[in-house]
Amino acid sequence: MGSKRRCFRVSLLIIFFFFRCCNTTTDTITQNRYISDASNGSVVSSNGNFKLGFFSPGKSENRYVGIWFNKVPLQTVVWVANRDNPLKNRTGAFKITDDGNIAVFYSGNDRLPLWSTNVSMPAATSRNSTAKLLPSGNLVLTTENGSDHTETVEWQSFDYPTDSYWAGMKFGLDERTGLNRILTSWKSDDDPAKGEFTVRIDSRGVPQIFMYKGSAAYFRVGPWNGLTLSGVRKVSPQNTQGIDVAFANYSFVNNRDEVYVIFKEPNPSTFSRMVLKPLGTVERQIWYLDIQQWYQFYVAPQDRCDHYGWCGASTLCNNENTVACACLPGFEYSKEDLSCVEKRKAGTCGKGEGEGFIKLAHVKLPDARTCRLFSNMSLEECEMECLKSCNCTGYASADVVEGRGCFAWYGVLNDIKQYSQDEQDFYIRVDAIELAANMIRKKSKGFEGVKRTLVIIFVSVALGAILFIFCSYYLWRKHAKSKDLKEKQRYRDMLFLDSTTNFSNEDTCNEKSNEKSKNMELTFYDLDTIVAATDNFSIAKKLGQGGYGPVYKGKLPNGQEIAVKRLSSNSGQGITEFKNEVLLTAKLQHRNLVKLLGCCIDNEEKMLVYEYMPNKSLDYFIFDETRKSLLDWKRRHEIIVGIARGILYLHQDSRLRIIHRDLKTSNILLDDELNPKISDLGTARIFAGKQKEANTRTVVGTFGYMSPEYALDGQFSVKSDVFSFGVLLLEIISGKKNMGFFNDYPSSNLIQEVWKLWNEDRGSEIIDSSILRDSCPIHEVMRCVQVGLLCIQDKATDRPTMSSVVFMLSNEANLPPPIQPTFSIQRSHDQNNTDSTNTGNKSPSVNELTVTELRAR
Repeated sequence: MGSKRRCFRVSLLIIFFFFRCCNTTTDTITQNRYISDASNGSVVSSNGNFKLGFFSPGKSENRYVGIWFNKVPLQTVVWVANRDNPLKNRTGAFKITDDGNIAVFYSGNDRLPLWSTNVSMPAATSRNSTAKLLPSGNLVLTTENGSDHTETVEWQSFDYPTDSYWAGMKFGLDERTGLNRILTSWKSDDDPAKGEFTVRIDSRGVPQIFMYKGSAAYFRVGPWNGLTLSGVRKVSPQNTQGIDVAFANYSFVNNRDEVYVIFKEPNPSTFSRMVLKPLGTVERQIWYLDIQQWYQFYVAPQDRCDHYGWCGASTLCNNENTVACACLPGFEYSKEDLSCVEKRKAGTCGKGEGEGFIKLAHVKLPDARTCRLFSNMSLEECEMECLKSCNCTGYASADVVEGRGCFAWYGVLNDIKQYSQDEQDFYIRVDAIELAANMIRKKSKGFEGVKRTLVIIFVSVALGAILFIFCSYYLWRKHAKSKDLKEKQRYRDMLFLDSTTNFSNEDTCNEKSNEKSKNMELTFYDLDTIVAATDNFSIAKKLGQGGYGPVYKGKLPNGQEIAVKRLSSNSGQGITEFKNEVLLTAKLQHRNLVKLLGCCIDNEEKMLVYEYMPNKSLDYFIFDETRKSLLDWKRRHEIIVGIARGILYLHQDSRLRIIHRDLKTSNILLDDELNPKISDLGTARIFAGKQKEANTRTVVGTFGYMSPEYALDGQFSVKSDVFSFGVLLLEIISGKKNMGFFNDYPSSNLIQEVWKLWNEDRGSEIIDSSILRDSCPIHEVMRCVQVGLLCIQDKATDRPTMSSVVFMLSNEANLPPPIQPTFSIQRSHDQNNTDSTNTGNKSPSVNELTVTELRAR
């Protein structure tokens, strides 16, 4: 009998510890029930909409505790507990501690939490703490009063949001407790740590919403006007591609105790959120089951006028105007102050000399921190109230629905944006002279019909004579220069530049082109300007000779130094490559890309004009035994990171997705401070929005830098450039060329040599002997070598993206082991062909020249 009782007790103990340690699918965590990362533990809200558990964001291997939408297949995390203190492995636990708080630990190390709710509570109630994931997605920590069994909310995740705000969550201030619910962006899509952007409600004056970049105001949403927040545009069907997004009911609460915004979802099956992205945009997203993706139907800031105070104080910003910024009525631009200042008609305030107001229609209301709310006044009463104070600068309706209440501004007016429709009216105070001038402008519109008739009669007669003279002159001009103009226009039409480019006055052949659209900032230089700048293409000005043709140094009349690439007739390149490089380079702006200043087309002459790079190209330094010593490790590391950022811009951050296809040391130019600049986009390719790879029958580039899939099959993608970057990185570290360097072993190359040394733990032998090893961090160099080996792996799918490469180069996160590279194409010693372009099924030439090579400047 005693043995049976002992067995029964042992069974109870086993069951007890099982339920204590194992993870549950309920919505509650207690002191005897927690979740463990090792066993993929989680809790799910009672309606199944939200889930709490451990996750790794993006490509990161760090572990975090977070909440996400459970019914959305694409994991979308909306709240993170230990965002600034990640777990480095899967031994984490999320549990209630002895003092009643929820905390994140490494298992077995309960005394050193990585994150905790850190709430002080009596010991008697802390023993009854429970944490529950509510159907709204709110994680709530409660305690139970032992006497009456009432629950007290000690802490809730809705009071401490991360980067997201969704239905049922209050966003704003609790004046009673001083709690300010602030959105803070992630550092990146792979790192949920606090980024540099925050969004919060500012309750000074009249409450409004601000986005800050660091401590500086970056974007603003104006005060609530009874219908919406000023500056938040209504979503129209044209902006939603026919999808109905009228699903959210917004409310704004402003009283003595609280100031907040909240919205509700009428349909419980709808999932939506407002998220602050790492790059400083607020996006309104909704999940659509039909297309199985997040649909973004609102984003801000959208244009320059959305950026806080873009035009300065006392201005009106209208992005639809050619000149976006204009002074407010009663103000004028001062060249001395470089800002809008009040017209010098002051001294009339309060003297009854005809002051009044001018209506500004369809505007986002000014910064309301200098504003007062009169809740019971009509607009007429508000106007009278404003006139009583010389400090009052304008007023507007506070409730466009009920028509009662008004805002009055006292001080400088800032951050006003005007739209073509919607929004509301603002009444700005002006003196009698400005008011009279405005009234005259209005009255003059009444006489426009009469004036128009008189003008038509006069203009018709005058234009008849002028048109005859002009047509005669035009025909004579056209006949005189017909051949020259047709030839120039033919080339420009082929470049698609005549309707998309700003033409400089230096091109005297087509002055009317200056009035065309301004999508690209590019100058057309006439041939005489280039001839004068280069001393008639003097040999003394020649910087080098590439596959494209010769490159000359020049100086423009304004003193600016330039580099001129002149297309050679026997270069093998034609108008296609020329057009490709002009269109791509002119649209790109990045500190690690060479800037294209303009071009010159004159009959058969085709030239590109670039900024001058005084330090020539990278190979000028690292492959020269004397000059390579000028590049210490710190400088080489900066060059590596700069090249990586430039490639990342081409692949991801620019307006276009661009594959370079010919990255090598001679195409990396160095400015006067030795900053790297990627050049030669003549063979680059543009990818469409969702295109990931392409094939070509014409392989262009330089062997030694080509990826296996590109060299053998003509298949290229962003991973092709990653391979080239990996070779570049290893060349920079070793100071050796990939191809043709190991003369004693013709079958060997740099990649094979680096892998051999790396695999034999002799990595330090890879480092260029000119780098002082005592002064350079070996671990940092070896990390870069490992990144290079990851980039040159044979399979494109094994290589990292450039965003991952930049991330790996700039932090200390663990790196995966590289796979041994097996691919190589060796130089043929009996081959003299200098063209590395492979057309059709011809065997590729194996050399280090390319048809688009740009020599050192």
